[in-house]
Amino acid sequence: MEKGFPKIMMVDDDAEDRQIIKDTFEDLGYGAVIHFEENGEEAVKYLQQCLPLLPSLIILDLNMPKMNGTQTLRFLKGNRTFTAIPVIIFSTSLNPIERDECLALGAHSYVIKPISYTQTVDVVKHFYNLCNELSKTGSSSQG
Repeated sequence: MEKGFPKIMMVDDDAEDRQIIKDTFEDLGYGAVIHFEENGEEAVKYLQQCLPLLPSLIILDLNMPKMNGTQTLRFLKGNRTFTAIPVIIFSTSLNPIERDECLALGAHSYVIKPISYTQTVDVVKHFYNLCNELSKTGSSSQG
């Protein structure tokens, strides 16, 4: 059983994308590990309420209303409280300029959203395994 709080936070305004990821986490037995927010503004509020128990990993969509992914990433990496949390950009955008900007801002990695269930399972396993790896080391270091 999990330690009482989600270790992964996913921020995505697309209800269908959230549901697919949620279902896949549950299918794999990881359901209690993930928490969802719909935009960057809500994610920041949630994180501020979590203190001092912050998630080990944040999965962040780029195209969202209110506070988009790039704005949210910039906020997180500019705030000492949240800067150590690795952020994976999870987007449909194949734009290399966007990818490079996110990596330059401190994103851990940039993952293109899957288009099949098999790919979704692989991506969810990657997120879960990375989260476990980060939990064991106690933190993440931006390379």
